[in-house]
Amino acid sequence: MATTLLAEDGPMDGKTLSRLLGRLLVEQHLTICTAESTTGGLIAAAITDIPGSSRYFLGAAVTYSNDAKIKLLGVPSSFIRSFGAVSAPVALAMALGATKLFGADLALATTGIAGPSGATPTKPVGLTYIAIVAPNYAACKRLHWHLGREGNRLHAALLALRLACTFLQARRPPG
Repeated sequence: MATTLLAEDGPMDGKTLSRLLGRLLVEQHLTICTAESTTGGLIAAAITDIPGSSRYFLGAAVTYSNDAKIKLLGVPSSFIRSFGAVSAPVALAMALGATKLFGADLALATTGIAGPSGATPTKPVGLTYIAIVAPNYAACKRLHWHLGREGNRLHAALLALRLACTFLQARRPPG
């Protein structure tokens, strides 16, 4: 991933974040998987760019269609009808479904409208939800960018990696 993300401690690119994520997962003896819609496998690609990632990365589901979200990840169709595919409940259900599908400790999920089409008055191009699910933890961030299709997708993937790293760093014992 060539794009960089500005973090509190300086720019972070996909390789840097993926290396940090891998180190944190190995330290904590955890596994991860992804459920991706808008990012189309970019998060999984970034994670597996790191040699040795098979120790902690169990798999990815790219569920671009609503049917795939329902059939592969067990997202309730009522969530898609009530909230739309681009929503926090669907992102969280995707992440939870991925943990069940792959048997992973942690899952990242993305759903959004990359553009240039697909927007509605309440769901503009660039709207993205990134969810993370772990034992006794679930969170979802709503984000909105105006970076064009490629930029929206890359930024979502980078922020998903950053979210996982931040979560794992917070779990570390002090010292």
